[in-house]
Amino acid sequence: MLESVKSVFKIPELRNKVLFTLGILAIYRLGGQIPIPGIDRVALGEFFAGTSQTIFGLYDMFVGGAFTRATVFALGIMPYISASIIFQLMGAVVPSLQKLQKEGEAGRKKIIQYTRYGTVALAAAQSLGVSFFLESLQSPETGLSVVLYPGWGFRLLTVLTITAGTVFIMWLGEQIDAHGIGNGMSLLIFIGIIAALPFVVRQEYRDFVTNDKPILIEIAVLVIVVALTALVVLITQGTRRIPVQYAKRVVGRRVYGGQSTHIPLKVNTSGVMPIIFAQAIMFLPATMAGFAPNNVFMQNLAAAFTPSMSWVSLPYWSIYSLLVIFFAYFYTAIVFNPIDLADNMKRQGGFIPGVRPGKRTSDFIDRVLTRINMPGAIFLAAIAVGPYFIINSMGVHPGLEQVFGGTGLLIMVGVALDTLQQVESHLLMRHYDGFMKKGRIRGRRA
Repeated sequence: MLESVKSVFKIPELRNKVLFTLGILAIYRLGGQIPIPGIDRVALGEFFAGTSQTIFGLYDMFVGGAFTRATVFALGIMPYISASIIFQLMGAVVPSLQKLQKEGEAGRKKIIQYTRYGTVALAAAQSLGVSFFLESLQSPETGLSVVLYPGWGFRLLTVLTITAGTVFIMWLGEQIDAHGIGNGMSLLIFIGIIAALPFVVRQEYRDFVTNDKPILIEIAVLVIVVALTALVVLITQGTRRIPVQYAKRVVGRRVYGGQSTHIPLKVNTSGVMPIIFAQAIMFLPATMAGFAPNNVFMQNLAAAFTPSMSWVSLPYWSIYSLLVIFFAYFYTAIVFNPIDLADNMKRQGGFIPGVRPGKRTSDFIDRVLTRINMPGAIFLAAIAVGPYFIINSMGVHPGLEQVFGGTGLLIMVGVALDTLQQVESHLLMRHYDGFMKKGRIRGRRA
């Protein structure tokens, strides 16, 4: 492994890509420390103290802590992710977008351009909401307002600042895609989650020293974290291979086809998206209760839909798990079309042994995908719910559950595998040994 890491810096092209990516990530982290003008950071910190189990803590994990610090990167790359999801879902129902998706590279560039416009619109709308939200905050200890000079001057300045920061982050991610290594947008979320690790470890160590925790508890937590990571890697890499045979075709004096290959259907086709969708819906009661602080019904509903280990939050965990399973099937149906795959195979002379081309092939693929989706969906629900009960029952720092919970762990594993797979491809192309002596790292696109 050490020799492979050294080999990365022996290849000039790969070395430049790695250093360029690290430089972009450093700029991203630096921008996450620049606050919005007109904010009392002390009062803001006092308000957000103890919000790791709310929607603020979840969003803050994606943006690397920039939201609770009210920085110019407060929205992170999330408006771009939201715009991408919207256009991806619209592509399944809007004929004009469906046509663009089938036009190859030209259509893809057009959809990316639309996504950029959507990102600006979403960032402007969300940043205006952030400005109103910040104006409503007060320090629970001193009673001082978080915003020094509230009004439309502050709101417009906040919209301009945060929207510009979001567009700059989008540009940074595109630069990584063009000149760096790995997926730029995913790496920006990845580095934000990784940035929380030193703080979480330090807090856990302080709790261990000051509260005199048994060392066996800490060892058990470490074993659980390693086991969860290994399980996520196993499921992320798991595939069901469907054999495909291509018939021989004679064109002139040359013979084409005749080879055998396979279609890799991933056990977890939808990735982390079902958890993100489910969490967004489950936080709606708490968000609505924030706008109606005197409504007893809304406050009780928010309490029932707040993650905790008491029986009162049983509706939260039950509905949350069902939503994760539902969105696992829903998102897979959106991003994977068996009919298009079967048609492409038929045009190229490919067929699945024992299955007739055309509709029979699409039905077969759809049936197999539905069956392997079940364990993948149940795994997502378990990895989203399980770590909360396992880790928190041991009395560890709440941030540890957040980082190594379903969303954070899946993102870290998926992005790390994808980036390592790209690095290993460069190494093998230049006849260097990969990271693994036996076999290769199979990224998410394998």
